[in-house]
Amino acid sequence: MTQSSPSPTQDRPPISGGKAIMLLFVVLVVAVILAVTGIIPRLRARTALQQQTNSLAAPAVVAANPKLGEPSQEVVLPGNLQPFTDAPIYARTSGYLGKWYFDIGAHVKKGQLLATIESPEVDQQLAQAKADLATAQANAANAKIQSTRYQQLLKGNAVSQQDTDNFTTQEASTSTQVKSAQANVDRLEQLVGFEKIYAPFDGIVTARNVDVGTLIDSGAARELFHLASEDVLRVYVNVPQPYSLACVPGVTAGLTLAEFPNRTFQGKIVRTAKSIDLTSRTLLVEVDVPNRKGELFPGAFAQVHFKLDNAHPTLIIPVAALMFRSEGLRVAIVQGDKAKLVPITIGRDDGRTVEIVSGITASDRVITSPPDSLIDGETVRVVEPQHDGEPGETPGPSAQEGGK
Repeated sequence: MTQSSPSPTQDRPPISGGKAIMLLFVVLVVAVILAVTGIIPRLRARTALQQQTNSLAAPAVVAANPKLGEPSQEVVLPGNLQPFTDAPIYARTSGYLGKWYFDIGAHVKKGQLLATIESPEVDQQLAQAKADLATAQANAANAKIQSTRYQQLLKGNAVSQQDTDNFTTQEASTSTQVKSAQANVDRLEQLVGFEKIYAPFDGIVTARNVDVGTLIDSGAARELFHLASEDVLRVYVNVPQPYSLACVPGVTAGLTLAEFPNRTFQGKIVRTAKSIDLTSRTLLVEVDVPNRKGELFPGAFAQVHFKLDNAHPTLIIPVAALMFRSEGLRVAIVQGDKAKLVPITIGRDDGRTVEIVSGITASDRVITSPPDSLIDGETVRVVEPQHDGEPGETPGPSAQEGGK
């Protein structure tokens, strides 16, 4: 019977308990190191990815400081030329037009005869009134004589007191009748005087609405002539409320008209209404313009140029920066990396830029073209514009920033 050879395992010495524990610890340490070296980069990569995602999710905006407005500015507003004095001429007596002496466009002086009216009825009434006046004066003179006579006789008790009082009363009543008749004569003389139509002031006849033989009714039923003084013209302008404080008497104004290219007529503000119209929120301003040569015509349309000083300098931003929200007009500014929506008050708007009267300061960075979805406190990413545009232009982000 052969003897079997011993197995390899049987030849190895048994592993002690301490060595086994040490081996297990080494394996665990290696496993932990491998796990740590693999997890940490992944966590870092995930954190970096999340930060990059959040950064890219924030809207890219362009921010710029508002520009300061000019210390003075030119405001151009429409205006209508009107004569300094303008009056329709009516008749104060009835009759037929006998003759007229001036037609449209004629220059007349104050007191010149414009036309005559034939009114024979008024002439006859005046003659009758004068006769009544003469009768009243004769009766008054007789009553005075009788009253004086009875007062002398009363001193000698030759007449009664009652008869004396009757004649004294008659003297007083006839004297009153004289005054009444005289007033009637004066009235009719004035009516006869109204048969001649005179110019009330120096001016130009701008309308003649009657001719010889036209039936004339006293009153405002028919305008005979229209007279306008054109040596100085008035221009009434409705100035918006933001410029009302700068429009004071003495401020110069230039007028431009289409029929006079490359020419400006100088005027100045002489008075204002000193009240803002509730409907249009404007101030009515009167500008007087000399017109000695008669080049300007009343009723013409003109552009009125005001050079106004800014009592409070304004800030200018592009129109695209305005945000129309339900709570009111807003502008987005950048504070740190957050957007803040602030309420503003605007002034003049020329379509490209807008003046900001209040709400922001010159140091604020205004988002020039905010997205419609932008909300207050939202994180934004400010990028550099492609170029420095003029006020009102909305530069976009650079291609490099936009591709990140």
